[in-house]
Amino acid sequence: MPHSPYASLLARETGTVYKDWGGRLPIALAFPNTYYVGMSSLALQVLYRRFNEHPDVVCERVFWDKAAAEAGKPLLSLESGRPMDAFAVWAFTISFEMDYFHVVAMLRQAGFPPLSRDRDETWPLLIAGGPGLTMNPEPLAPFFDAIVIGEGEEVIDQLVELWREAVYAPRQELLAALDRIPGVYVPALVPPIGEQGSQPRRIERLWVRDLERYPPISSLYTPETEFGDMHLMEIARGCGRGCRFCLAGYVYRPPREQPLERLLEWAEEGLRHGRRIGLVSAAVSDHSQIDELATALAERGAAISVSSMRVDPISVPLLKAMRAGGTQTLTIAPEAGSQRLRDVISKTQSEAQLLQAVELAQSLGFPQLKFYFMIGHPTETQEDIEALVQFVAKARAIFKRRMAINATPFVPKAHTPFQWMAMTDEKTLQQRQAYIQKHMGRMQVAVRADSPAWMAIQGVLARGDRRLASVLLDLPQLSVAAFWEAMARHGLDRDEFLGARDPAVLPPWAIVESGVSDAFFRYEWRLAARAQVGPHCPPDSAGCLTCGVCDETWAFRTSGGVPPRRSATPSAPVPAPIPLFV
Repeated sequence: MPHSPYASLLARETGTVYKDWGGRLPIALAFPNTYYVGMSSLALQVLYRRFNEHPDVVCERVFWDKAAAEAGKPLLSLESGRPMDAFAVWAFTISFEMDYFHVVAMLRQAGFPPLSRDRDETWPLLIAGGPGLTMNPEPLAPFFDAIVIGEGEEVIDQLVELWREAVYAPRQELLAALDRIPGVYVPALVPPIGEQGSQPRRIERLWVRDLERYPPISSLYTPETEFGDMHLMEIARGCGRGCRFCLAGYVYRPPREQPLERLLEWAEEGLRHGRRIGLVSAAVSDHSQIDELATALAERGAAISVSSMRVDPISVPLLKAMRAGGTQTLTIAPEAGSQRLRDVISKTQSEAQLLQAVELAQSLGFPQLKFYFMIGHPTETQEDIEALVQFVAKARAIFKRRMAINATPFVPKAHTPFQWMAMTDEKTLQQRQAYIQKHMGRMQVAVRADSPAWMAIQGVLARGDRRLASVLLDLPQLSVAAFWEAMARHGLDRDEFLGARDPAVLPPWAIVESGVSDAFFRYEWRLAARAQVGPHCPPDSAGCLTCGVCDETWAFRTSGGVPPRRSATPSAPVPAPIPLFV
């Protein structure tokens, strides 16, 4: 065991990679949250495996360690306990806006100049990726030398090849070389959208056509994390349902799924470590062979957990397998209480389908049922909140054991049809949460409700620009008041970020070319204003060119690459701002 202050954590791990540093390219792989949280990230595990597959690379992990920072200790890697300046490359995978604060804290703990412009080739190269940055890299752009936009599995080999040759070259030469790699954004060489004129340069999002080449499965196991020794498997990527609030439904298009045979091979590998198998995707129950998969896993004695599922239709074999494997809580996400509002957000589950799932949860003996709602959706009214309460009352009449709901505020995200919408104000969100809390208490239903004040900060970070880097650097402490005070010191108005945006003006996040056309987003916006459900991707995305992500080679791969006659696609005119979305 190498000398490391984290030796006790490492001793409980399985799958840790230890390499001699002699003659190898050292890469620090960072997750800007605690070890407990980060070790549940399948993205971290996939990257760890991908980097270490290269014999001449040594990749070690690093996590945000608040206690060590407060004690004045340096930031060190897990495997060998080395400081960050010993590495040639420091790579971050970032999933969530609220971890942006931890990125800055880690840079400071490591003793690095936080801004890229203040670091030359004597410092490690800082690169980042992940869904948090793919949707809108601008708030963190000044901190990083390069940012990978989209799914990074395929670009890993190109990056490693470049770093072998040029990681210690003059920094400007290395940045120029990175800038030539598709999907890699070098902020120092690409001005913000507002400074580029009428024909801005945009960075095309990467997506992997052959997911089987890069197994998205666990490579590390430890009891010291949320999912314990569970073997995680990404059974599909992306979602074609088109829920208008959902970042994953757009940033990970087109939907792709793993074949049943491959999934069973991966499950056999996982069952050698333990019986717990975690199925991961935007909607596990949408896999075309989920019934067969669930049945086969149950026959192998696997205890199945899922990241998410839908009830339109519900997979009864999946629910039975989950319960037989010991799953304690069934989580269902209606997202909104009324059918009208579910149509606005294009969440197509009906009340009858939702209540059928509740009946199954009761009959199968799940000890707890949990509902996930968001409040503050565009066009939401008090009547929609009352409908939420009425729905839970119907569910409570069916389900007799523990019941809980989550009522988290909705945050408009970049690269979704709601990217132009205003976020509901904190006072209204608080009032609606209080109303829900009062009525849930009478039904003996537990409520988890995220703070509207913190969610407003998330909203700023989700749709912000490079000016927010100065705010992140200027926080004497992490608190709601400190954040807004720092915003004010830098002359920034929260309403600029949380209010409605003019769709005729390119936003900061337009630096990313997601693949989904602006015309399609506007089309979906108009449908939402009329409470109409939008189009879904066909099964496995085949045969469709509607939103713009798929090219003909991909969309018609099952028919020899020959497209049928095209139907009309959504029209492109920019709609006038709709007062409903305020």
